[in-house]
Amino acid sequence: MAGGEPAQIIRPREFDGADERRLVEAAQSDPARFAELYERYFEVVYAYISRRVNDRGEVEDLTADVFRKALGSLSRFKWTGAPFAAWLFRIASNLIADRAKRKTREGNATIDEAESTRSLRNPKSSKQIQQLDLEECERRARVFKLVEGLAEDQRRVVVMRFAEEKSIRAIAEEMGRSEGAIKQLQFRALEHLRAKLASNTPVNERR
Repeated sequence: MAGGEPAQIIRPREFDGADERRLVEAAQSDPARFAELYERYFEVVYAYISRRVNDRGEVEDLTADVFRKALGSLSRFKWTGAPFAAWLFRIASNLIADRAKRKTREGNATIDEAESTRSLRNPKSSKQIQQLDLEECERRARVFKLVEGLAEDQRRVVVMRFAEEKSIRAIAEEMGRSEGAIKQLQFRALEHLRAKLASNTPVNERR
């Protein structure tokens, strides 16, 4: 997500349903207000999709597709009192299922993707998965935000090691550092993330 301050992650126990409904209805009246919903829910949608799709580029494309589809369908959204994220998750589930079916027809689907498609076809199973995943996706989204608050070298190491899945040797070569230095940066970064997650302290500045 480019520019501006990172979106605030709202956990279910902290989020006021009336406030959420106000934002949704405001966006329905004025599409320009949809940006507020996008900022609020980008990370949880990205985290939800990233648990089901291994390719980072496809995760980014699908996340963008979710919000494009949500904006186009927002006028038909009916408020039921359920979290708005649940509606976004349903859109994401359908897009992921369509992608998996397309890959199956092309002969490129993995066993995991085929299983995911069968699960997503089952409305009851899909609903249960979405409910279970909401808290987990929010936790993952919080980790994404915490990574943004790491010192630059630590952030680069974490991104390359865990998002890009590069080896310690490859990272050391790219950063011009020794493998020992990279391991130390990784250790410090993970310790910092664990401490922040344990204390539930928000990150508002880079170290």
